[in-house]
Amino acid sequence: MGSKAMFKWSKQITPSLVEQLLRAERDLQKAILIFDSATAEYAKGFQHDHSTFSLMISKLVSANQFRSAEELLNRMKEEKCNITEDIFLSICRAYGRVHRPLDAVRIFHTMKDFQCKPTEKSYITVFAILVEENQLKIALRFYRHMREIGIPPSVASLNVLIKALCKNSGTMDSAFRIFREMPNRGCTPDSYTYGTLINGLCRFGKIGEAKELFKEMETKGCLPSVVTYSSLIHGLCQSNDLDEALGLLEEMISKCIEPNVFTYSALMDGFCKGGRSSQAMELLEMMISKRQRPNMITYSTLIHGLCKEGKLREALEILDRMKLQGLKPDAGLYAKIINGFCDIFKFQEAANFLDEMVLGGISPNRLTWSLHVRIYNMVVQGLCTNGDPNRAFQLYLSMRSRGISINTGTFDSLVECFCKRGDLHKAARIVDEMVIDGCVPAEGTWNAVVGGFWDRRKVRESTELLQVELMSEFVEPER
Repeated sequence: MGSKAMFKWSKQITPSLVEQLLRAERDLQKAILIFDSATAEYAKGFQHDHSTFSLMISKLVSANQFRSAEELLNRMKEEKCNITEDIFLSICRAYGRVHRPLDAVRIFHTMKDFQCKPTEKSYITVFAILVEENQLKIALRFYRHMREIGIPPSVASLNVLIKALCKNSGTMDSAFRIFREMPNRGCTPDSYTYGTLINGLCRFGKIGEAKELFKEMETKGCLPSVVTYSSLIHGLCQSNDLDEALGLLEEMISKCIEPNVFTYSALMDGFCKGGRSSQAMELLEMMISKRQRPNMITYSTLIHGLCKEGKLREALEILDRMKLQGLKPDAGLYAKIINGFCDIFKFQEAANFLDEMVLGGISPNRLTWSLHVRIYNMVVQGLCTNGDPNRAFQLYLSMRSRGISINTGTFDSLVECFCKRGDLHKAARIVDEMVIDGCVPAEGTWNAVVGGFWDRRKVRESTELLQVELMSEFVEPER
């Protein structure tokens, strides 16, 4: 694979020895070195086998080194090495993990070129990847192809099909029809089937139906999993049935089903949206006591809820805890903090967090860009109103250098602020840049600038008149 072979083999090299060393090595580059060093022993009779190739391909795809992995696959073919279905599936799953489902399909279709016939397992794996990545049209065509070539329906394949149909509200009825027909096809719905349907119903606000299905699954002997409980808790929180959601949490704990980070985060989101951030904070402490690590969604939910209730001190404490855990706040999270400071007219603190965000190299993405444009403009206007024009001007310059749109209200606030302070050069510069940006100054903006220059002219004329009067007192009149 291109690494310089420097590994020295102290004894007779065998595939099992190479496999043992590769399994023990966590560093990818060192693993490549071992593999390539073994390849260099081909002249002495050594040959990589299925196990060493398979293990090296697995390590490469785990590190997203797909081109190198596919090159090894081709080497296996050239060296007439046995290639099993699992090697292809490891590459397919890796492509699915990085949201490249069409590459997974491509690898699946190359199996026949390697004289490896895909089994039902391969078809279901690729079908599941397509559904997970919302490639639903391709997924349903793929499923029809499976049926056409004689692959019988199974609980696994029908579960994936039901999951695909639960993605859209318009196909939920079809999902239920297949679910009810499963026993007629010799397939008994399992906990995953029920969980998928409950999740779909909750997603589309059909909480009553989800609760009925939840009761049915228990009568059928299907034990709800943490995912099923979490889906129903999330749905109840979305419909503001917070106490019932909390009751479900207590129920699952009593049944020794350990809540996960999604369970806690869903409840915290519900409590925060319901104005009960104190209870959300209690859930955070419970979560940590159960050795569950909060994630970005958990922290973001809490910070948003606390800011909405004006509890900025607590929100900042959560932000610090997040940083200590090694999680880096994103632009959206900073926006919530900054917006919270703006709501209570603390624009200097808001500007400090804008600076911190920029210094940390954190940029808004396509989804949060418009929010940040609004916040920047709001902070500049707030600084102008609250008597910190120099800071407002610095932030204005930062906006221009970073390509953040400046609205007419911000230009007007800056011009008015500097005119009142008598800094007419800055005011005039801002008007010039305003016109360059395609904003037409309002009548009030022109009046502020013209008035400022007019006032300065009157001051100059008064000063000149005073100088003449003073000079006349000390100069003797001509005789």
